[in-house]
Amino acid sequence: MQHAVRPRTLLRPGPTPAAPRPRAPRVRSLIDADALRVLHRAARVLLDDLPQVTDRLIAVLLEQEPAYRTAVEGDALATWQEVHRSLRHSISSLLDPRGARDGARRCSWKIGATRAEQGLPLDAVLHAFRLGGSLVWQGLVDETSRAAPEDVRLLVHVASDVWNFVDEHCTLVADAYRQTERQLAWRRENRVRLLAAALLDGTSRIADLPEAAVALELPEHGRYVVVAAAGGGLAGCPGAQAALAPGVRVHWHTGADADYGIVLVEDGEESIVQEEQAPGTRVGVGSAVEGLAAVGEARRLADTALTLCPEAGGTVRLTEHLPAALVASSPELGAALADRLLGPLAHLEPADAEVLLDTLATWLACDGSAQRASRRLYCHRNTVLNRLRRYEQLTGRSLSRPADLVEVSLALTARTLLIR
Repeated sequence: MQHAVRPRTLLRPGPTPAAPRPRAPRVRSLIDADALRVLHRAARVLLDDLPQVTDRLIAVLLEQEPAYRTAVEGDALATWQEVHRSLRHSISSLLDPRGARDGARRCSWKIGATRAEQGLPLDAVLHAFRLGGSLVWQGLVDETSRAAPEDVRLLVHVASDVWNFVDEHCTLVADAYRQTERQLAWRRENRVRLLAAALLDGTSRIADLPEAAVALELPEHGRYVVVAAAGGGLAGCPGAQAALAPGVRVHWHTGADADYGIVLVEDGEESIVQEEQAPGTRVGVGSAVEGLAAVGEARRLADTALTLCPEAGGTVRLTEHLPAALVASSPELGAALADRLLGPLAHLEPADAEVLLDTLATWLACDGSAQRASRRLYCHRNTVLNRLRRYEQLTGRSLSRPADLVEVSLALTARTLLIR
């Protein structure tokens, strides 16, 4: 604790600076010494009467600080002991500033950290410290007035020391509180991230589902769709949020290759995504599942839908592309199918083979109408039919046979996915 000292006498300027005189040791004034004597005498009385002082401060807190009423009602003994320790360190610091300093600082830091963990408002904790400072100061004044009324005036000389101590410890409490608050927030965010990752990976334990529901603010037994968003320069989850329709209830999780939204489906799957996406943004919408326990499967479905999105961007709903999804979910089988149905064209010139494949894909996209396909390809209808017959001759397949037609369609889809 620092105390006022006499100012050093300033040297008067002269034509030739005098050699500096040896500095005399700093000494306290008689007034300072008398003030400290009065302070110490009163502080020792307060320290001896510490349980009663603690009771008085608890009563003041209950009357003036509503937040502490809950703390006292929740654990009266722990609150009393905390106040008692804090007052003991504070009063001891008046008697031995250097010796008691570290212990007092540790005590205040612990109070700030503990109250942050308990969720007691910081303003309430700081108010409690200031009320404690006021009570101690009033106790010093009252005791001095009782024992030696003529010495009360001397306490003015140490008042700044007392209130500087209170201010210092309020700052300590605030620093401890905010640091602990940041740590708790990080732990909560990390726990939420781990719970969401486990749900999406399908590794979440059944026992963790209620906690996950609370952390993600989603019902455990709702109906869910997972949305996978990638590309388009998405700035993490806030950017991915723009891919969804307004008002959708969702929890976003950042993955390695995409952002995943766990979407609570209330009004149907069609309404959860925007009709138009930003350029380059690819969105895959999986099928609906029941309950958070099935979110892992929903994520795999969303990944499959995302693989079907064109590189230029767009939205693919898995329920609208199930045949293609079958191929995408098994790349090895898709490659084998493409080789079997399209492999015979490999003997042609690349440009010739490309014309046949383009004609075949366009004809299928036009629901088997040669007339419509010819308009898209800017050629005659008979040219389209001739190319189709040539494909049948090279592969031995018949486009009029339903089974062959399904296989050809899947093979073309597999080829499109494989050449990306």
